[in-house]
Amino acid sequence: MQREKVASSSLDSVGYDIDSRVLEIAFRNGTVYHYQNVPQQTWAQLMRAASKGRYFDRAIRERYPFQRIEGE
Repeated sequence: MQREKVASSSLDSVGYDIDSRVLEIAFRNGTVYHYQNVPQQTWAQLMRAASKGRYFDRAIRERYPFQRIEGE
């Protein structure tokens, strides 16, 4: 999945697959996670958020099933 670099102190890059509704997030610490069943609107709001880390904590973390793909 292609990820886009983002301006954030905690997130490094973000990718989204519309067909599978998988949000891929690479964190600054090197870990990469897939979040399942994430609506396209949630991904779009994350990408527009002034603070992507805060938006992630509020709207994505602990709300969607996830799997660690890389790191630690």
